[in-house]
Amino acid sequence: MLCLVMGMLMALGCASHSPAPRSPGDAALFGPASMRIHPIFTQVKDWTGDDKPDGVEALLEFQDQFSDPTKASGTAIFELYTYRKGDADPRGERVVNPWVGSLQTLADQQARWNRTSRTYFFQLEYPAIRDDRTYVLAATFDTGATRFFDQIVIKGENAPRERNTGPATRSTTTRPAAPAPAAAAPSMTTTPPQPTAGTTATSIPTAPAPTLAPPPPPLPPPTSTPSVPDVAPGF
Repeated sequence: MLCLVMGMLMALGCASHSPAPRSPGDAALFGPASMRIHPIFTQVKDWTGDDKPDGVEALLEFQDQFSDPTKASGTAIFELYTYRKGDADPRGERVVNPWVGSLQTLADQQARWNRTSRTYFFQLEYPAIRDDRTYVLAATFDTGATRFFDQIVIKGENAPRERNTGPATRSTTTRPAAPAPAAAAPSMTTTPPQPTAGTTATSIPTAPAPTLAPPPPPLPPPTSTPSVPDVAPGF
């Protein structure tokens, strides 16, 4: 009986390592939806310890539609270009033939997966690379059904820093404008000009205030007809 139980446990333990088949719905739900070259850990590196750069250590990160890290299966192609400053497309001339990395087998996945950063790790060997220059690294990943693309600018450890010769950066915060001050009411009083030093003050004649013409005299009352005395005329 004990042997039977142990056998069942061993069978279950072995079965737990085989992956459960994924349905098309699961693959679409948790499959890679985006890819980027990790901008911090991707650098010009010396991995042989001879104090000379050996190439570029590139880390690819995939995310599902929930923005969580995930894995992917396919082929990665890396291209290295010179850097064109101030151009809409910073890629200049390609300096070396492309690198091709496979993520199609279980051995590829185990060899390149980094559990700490949750990214795929690639060492792009290029002994002629210089740590005093700036490059552009582009990556294309083909899953067989979808292609992802990304590129970043890589500055060598001893690359000269670019000086900002443009205008000072201004704040982009928008604030409401302050209300305009109220216009002062026009003064009805005029201040006479003050004399300057060494000059004699001169009075400014003031125009007389306009006066109204006197009203016309009243009309005399109407003249009445003289009365005739009631006297008998003499003869």
